[in-house]
Amino acid sequence: MTADLDAAMARALELAAAAQEWGDTPIGAVVLGPDGAVLAEAANEREKRGDPTAHAEVLALRAAAAVHGDGWRLTGCTLVVTLEPCTMCAGASVLSRVDRVVYGADDPKAGAAGSLWDVVRDRRLNHRPEVTAGIRAEESGALLRAFFRRQRGL
Repeated sequence: MTADLDAAMARALELAAAAQEWGDTPIGAVVLGPDGAVLAEAANEREKRGDPTAHAEVLALRAAAAVHGDGWRLTGCTLVVTLEPCTMCAGASVLSRVDRVVYGADDPKAGAAGSLWDVVRDRRLNHRPEVTAGIRAEESGALLRAFFRRQRGL
């Protein structure tokens, strides 16, 4: 694992933890530019915004597109996220043309980067990002498990 990916995932975990402050599922995302520099970052804000599409990945991809310099195409960029992207976020990754999706914990209930579906590597699509799974997976999973235990009052 490169230092850039580890640092980006560490930041995504910090963002994920902060999302709990406004009652959101702790998921954080960071977009790295082609040079490895952070272009954008976000945490889930569905509860905060009252917006079902305000997933960390979508917010980070939108912000990265605003600063990347190639319009909506995030060619050469890497999306780093604490939880395996859902179908919406996996689709956004494909459509934004990121080169790579890196995630922490698998999501066997809704993951669309290999666990339940594999949207990002579907050969019928015109773009297929490289996928790297399991980066700091235990930390990502522990954060989510603790959040849902509290939500359920356990």
